[in-house]
Amino acid sequence: MSSVTEPAAAAAEERSARIAVTLFPILILAGGAVALATPSSFTGLAPWINPLLGVIMFGMGLTLTPPDFAVIAKRPIPVVIGVIAQYAVMPLLGWLIAAALGLPPALAAGVILVGCCPGGTASNVVSYLARGDVALSVAMTTVSTLLAPLLTPVLALWLAGQYMPVDAGSMAWSIVQIVLFPVLLGLVVRVFLPRLVTKALPALPWVSVIAITLVVIAVVSGSAKAIFSAGLLVLVAVILHNGLGYALGYTAARLFKLPIPSRRTTAIEVGMQNSGLAAGLARQYLTPESALPGAIFSVWHNVSGAILAAFWRRRNTPAASTGEHVPTPIAE
Repeated sequence: MSSVTEPAAAAAEERSARIAVTLFPILILAGGAVALATPSSFTGLAPWINPLLGVIMFGMGLTLTPPDFAVIAKRPIPVVIGVIAQYAVMPLLGWLIAAALGLPPALAAGVILVGCCPGGTASNVVSYLARGDVALSVAMTTVSTLLAPLLTPVLALWLAGQYMPVDAGSMAWSIVQIVLFPVLLGLVVRVFLPRLVTKALPALPWVSVIAITLVVIAVVSGSAKAIFSAGLLVLVAVILHNGLGYALGYTAARLFKLPIPSRRTTAIEVGMQNSGLAAGLARQYLTPESALPGAIFSVWHNVSGAILAAFWRRRNTPAASTGEHVPTPIAE
């Protein structure tokens, strides 16, 4: 009975995840448009940004299983390559793009902060759709997320601190509360209530889609003036940041002669960021305008990721290593 039920549950989980990630940009665009049209209607959402991000990270913890951590021990080199590329390429790219485009200080700091955040968990399903190495994708996302309380504030202080004051200590504690504690809680719940979690997995992408959409609505409603004055410039910065992240991530993996599925995964992991976290941290520690790049990145990287996955999926490649399971992605 279990041999039939488990594949059926996995199929339902995967189907729900794919639909949620596909519809996510549409929902978030609609929410952002409404917030832009009537920003005063959503000012009460601002205090809920961090709790909503905590819900998303709790969902990520629920999706993790012991085999995901085993990949880190069995294949440390590609994981290390991806995580180093993540935290070296994206922060420096953000800084260079902000300087090249001459962004105002608040927006420059916001772009850099996006680059300083860990990889986005939506990258897991994009890697799957691109016929990448899903097990490696989950391992990279997990490691970069667990390192975020240390590396994100340090990098933000170093690079974004050139444009605006950054309270790295307080930011680190916030990341522990928003990211680390919820992920660990999710892991504990999965260990002690595995059957309940398995039943809930198909619903998790939708919970995260709703949560990040509300985060973006809160950010957009507080940044309406900045959007009207500099929205196009920020969009250009986001497209460059995301696209160059893909290209340099792939190049790094190719230099180390990783197989093609792993190259695709590394590109996706580097290019896709936890931009919801960036938007929340920017609003709390910088300015409402600084949260704008994170909000726009949340939409764009899901669109570009879907396009990239469709392109790669049509190319003839060696079989991808998908690991023990296809995780439910948490869109952001």
